[in-house]
Amino acid sequence: MSKALDFGVQSYCFRNFKDNAEVAKKVREIGVDKVEVCAVQADFHNLPAWKKIVKTYRKAGVSIISIGVETLTGKANERDLFECAAAAGAKHISVHFKVDSFKPAIKQAQKLSDEFGVRVGIHCHGGYMFGGQPDVLDYLIKLGAPQVGVCIDTAWCMQIGPQLGNPVEWAKRYAGHIYGIHYKDFNFATNAMWTDTIVGQGNLKLKAFVDAINQNGFDGMAVIEYEADPENPTPALKRCVKAMRA
Repeated sequence: MSKALDFGVQSYCFRNFKDNAEVAKKVREIGVDKVEVCAVQADFHNLPAWKKIVKTYRKAGVSIISIGVETLTGKANERDLFECAAAAGAKHISVHFKVDSFKPAIKQAQKLSDEFGVRVGIHCHGGYMFGGQPDVLDYLIKLGAPQVGVCIDTAWCMQIGPQLGNPVEWAKRYAGHIYGIHYKDFNFATNAMWTDTIVGQGNLKLKAFVDAINQNGFDGMAVIEYEADPENPTPALKRCVKAMRA
């Protein structure tokens, strides 16, 4: 199985569920055994509590492959994030940087990445976040490589518009620097608003994207993410898994 298709799920999909034992059960229920855990279900500044969470997922047969999305600003306590990732056996953290602090934050992230063996993927969050468009990503990756790369969120990539936000082109543009993928899909209205949909059923050219990822040597972590139906996301997530495996 290619790394692009060896995927798990983002725990934010289950954000209305705070009990990690319940989340782990739902992860298995949708048909995967890997998870990227976000701060909704965990405090990454409480290592003893985190280690208990790691045991909960392992007992359920679920591997934690990443944590995030976290914002790095260069504060000393961000070391905690790398300690937590390493304690879980994860090799990736999904992050945001901020325009007023990215230089010291990237320097610190590089050092912590080397120390803990955990890579950093900049999560592109469309027009909402610094690092959401390719010119900025190019510069941040230039500063931070090889420890810092990109985590391509396919839906938010598309949110900046079809000329710059083409996931298939990003798979080629960032070859060798793609450390994470969030498989997500949006339908867009004429007023530029969006709605979540099953991955591959909206604007994302899913097969072309996966093919491009595979052709460019992807070796990172991948998760599906569906943000609608927070009270009961399981049926849609099952369909996302089925679409990926098709």
